[in-house]
Amino acid sequence: MSKLRFHALEPLRFPLINRFYKSYYPAGKAKKDEIIWIGEQDGSIICCVRFKQFEQYQLLTGMLVHPEKRSTGLAKQLLNASQNQINKQPCFCFAFSYLEELYARAGFETIPDNELPEPLESRIRRYRQSGKDLIPMRYEH
Repeated sequence: MSKLRFHALEPLRFPLINRFYKSYYPAGKAKKDEIIWIGEQDGSIICCVRFKQFEQYQLLTGMLVHPEKRSTGLAKQLLNASQNQINKQPCFCFAFSYLEELYARAGFETIPDNELPEPLESRIRRYRQSGKDLIPMRYEH
């Protein structure tokens, strides 16, 4: 087994990330203006996370770990590897409630909706209206 490697996705490999989402999380879809970090092993993407950029902050979104690799610590490793990106601007995420503890261990704190920047506050409301059980979180150094 080859070494696990974490890094920002090279633009030429962008189509691979949407293939990965389509296979394991069809609701997820990367956009070319996002910064994407991946973990790969043996030339295959096994986890990813995206950072959607706003003027003065960013939204961590779309974290996905290959189903066969879940509960192995990969998500935490990916968050650690992308720490420089997380630290570039204030970073928020919308955690599914069952993942709140994972993000908390990685340095995110649960916040009330009204502490989100306005575009994110309206976005989380829309997501919840569609039935998603999400918790707003902010990264605290």
